[in-house]
Amino acid sequence: MALVYTLALVVVTFIDLNGVPELGSSFDDKIYHTLAYVGLGFLWLTYFKYIKSLKRTLPFFLVVLSFGILMELLQHQINANRTFDLVDLLSNCLGVSIGTIIAHYCNILKLNILKGLFILFIIN
Repeated sequence: MALVYTLALVVVTFIDLNGVPELGSSFDDKIYHTLAYVGLGFLWLTYFKYIKSLKRTLPFFLVVLSFGILMELLQHQINANRTFDLVDLLSNCLGVSIGTIIAHYCNILKLNILKGLFILFIIN
């Protein structure tokens, strides 16, 4: 699931997005960035269920964080209609951080119900 989600996120990052539902705020895009990367951080860390210590969590966090930064830096290079935005980059980082923290505690507490609910949320 983590790999499929990552590939979908790559595709969405590099294509033109039209008709995305508005949430009614002036920072809808930032909310979408944050939520997308919460999912990414959560799914990758829960994929590796054996990671229960902060020492082992940090390398995965840094890889996913680097991925989020790289996607924001590359999007305007690959698609001329997309632009780099520092606040989007920070939203990606915030999302990865939140997703990693949630997943870390799910792994420690073995909260499988949260994983199931998260997957249902992604599917819907």
